[in-house]
Amino acid sequence: MVDRERAAEQVYQPAEDSHLLAETAADELGDLPADTRVVDVGTGSGYVAAQVGDATGVDVLGVDISPIAVREARDHGVSVVRSNLLDGLAGPLDVVLFNPPYLPTDPDAEWDDWMEYALSGGPDGRRAVDPFLDDLPRVLAEDGRAFLLVSSLTDVEAVTERAAANGLAARELAEESFPFERLVVLELRHA
Repeated sequence: MVDRERAAEQVYQPAEDSHLLAETAADELGDLPADTRVVDVGTGSGYVAAQVGDATGVDVLGVDISPIAVREARDHGVSVVRSNLLDGLAGPLDVVLFNPPYLPTDPDAEWDDWMEYALSGGPDGRRAVDPFLDDLPRVLAEDGRAFLLVSSLTDVEAVTERAAANGLAARELAEESFPFERLVVLELRHA
């Protein structure tokens, strides 16, 4: 039997970034047709998937690399599969949501638990963002939309440049400022 309290300590729980992404996506999307294909990458506890699903009326599939997160998201009623980023997913996807690990971290740091993995964005904060942007055009429907949360710590301009290099247009939809960073929700579409 898994200790649920210990397991929750290994899964990213909803915070300001989760709320900003979920609220922005829900406001932008409104009600969606029942057959709309929506995926929440790095779903963690399943919060964003559940909130967007409730707001839009569609089932949102959660994806996470952590087996502990997959279990917790399922416990919260989210349909979820274990996968690294977009690996193993086939398009076309109408909506993709992603609140990636974005905190810049020491490249020599040891990742000895899933929570460190969920928070560690690598030296520039884009360890998960860059491969996501590289693969997103493969699965995103021609008229699809992706909602990506990034931080000023990850260099928003570098993220939008990487998106453009992959044929994606990016625009800022929402932001929230804090003493040491600015959180931004970017909308990504095929250019």
